[in-house]
Amino acid sequence: MEPAELLSAYEQMTVIRRTEKAAHDLFLQGLVKGTTHLAAGHEAIAVGASAALRPDDYVFATYRGHHHAMARGATPEECLAELMSRATGLCGAKGGSMHLTKASTGMLGSYAIVGAHLPMAAGAAWSARLRGTDRIAVAFFGDGATNIGAFHETLNLAAVWKLPVLFVCENNLYMEYTPIADVTAVARPAADRAPAYGIPGEVVDGNDVVAVQEAVARHAGRARAGDGPALLEAQTYRHFGHSRSDPAAYRPAEEVERWLRHDPLDLARGRLAEAGVAEAVLREAEERATAVVQRAVEAAKAAPPPDPDEALTDVWADGGVAWRT
Repeated sequence: MEPAELLSAYEQMTVIRRTEKAAHDLFLQGLVKGTTHLAAGHEAIAVGASAALRPDDYVFATYRGHHHAMARGATPEECLAELMSRATGLCGAKGGSMHLTKASTGMLGSYAIVGAHLPMAAGAAWSARLRGTDRIAVAFFGDGATNIGAFHETLNLAAVWKLPVLFVCENNLYMEYTPIADVTAVARPAADRAPAYGIPGEVVDGNDVVAVQEAVARHAGRARAGDGPALLEAQTYRHFGHSRSDPAAYRPAEEVERWLRHDPLDLARGRLAEAGVAEAVLREAEERATAVVQRAVEAAKAAPPPDPDEALTDVWADGGVAWRT
C-alpha cells in the first residue's frame, strides 16, 4: 500500500473499532436488541481484503460480520440502526447484528449457521464464471468452521471445478469458548487442510492490514485468471468474548495481553510512522472517525421503529408474500 492508501485503511479500521465500541455501549444501555458478536481486533482482515477486491466482487461473512459489512460499504449509522431495530437499519430491522447484508455493494450477507455460507460463496463464484465475468467470491469464516462438513465439501467441489473463490479463515484461536487446538488434528486448522484438496494454503498475519491486502490480492489474481480457489488463514484475536453474554474468562491473561500488544490499529499506525506520516495527520484521521461514529449513534437513536406493515415485505424479490408453485 502507498502511504495514502494505508492512511485511508487506518481511518476505516478506526471507524470500525469505534462503531464496535458504540455497539458494546449501546448494548449495555439496553438499546441493542438481541445479542452481538463484536469483531474488535479483526478489523485488518476485512479492510485489507476489501482493499484487494473490486467493488463488484462478492463477500460472504459470519455472524461476526460488522467489520465486513462496513468494509464493503455499509455505514456505521446503517449498522447501528439495524442493531437497535430501527427502520433506517441496513436490513430495515429484519436482520439484526448477525445478518448484516448490503447486496448493492456485493456484501451478500452474514450467516449465523457455522459454515453454511461456504457453499453459497462457491455458488456465487460458479455463477460469476457461468455469466462470463471475472468476478470472484470471498467467504470469511471462523476457525471453528474448519471442522464442519460444509467446509470440506465446498473446498473439494471448488477445487474440482476450479471456481474463482477465496476462503479466508479468521482464526482467533477459539471456537466460541473452546480452543480450536484442543479439537483439531493439525496445527493450522485452515491452511493445513488445503493440500488435501490440491489448492494453495497460506497463513497470514490477520492483524497486519498490509499483509492481508497483499495476500488477498495475490490469490484474487489467481482466481480471476482461472487458476481456482485458495485458502488463507488469517491469524487474529477478538478483544471481547464470543458474544455479549461471554466475559471470556477462559482465556489466559498473558495470552490476552500478548495479543493486545499486537493490535491491528497499532500495527498500521507504526507502518504509517515509518512511512513518514506526521502524528498530526494520524490524529486528524482518528478525530474524523470519532465524529462519524458519534453522528451515527445519535442518528440511530433518533431513527423511528420499523413500520409493522413492512413485516412481510422483502420475502420475495418482487416484495410479495404469497406462496406460489
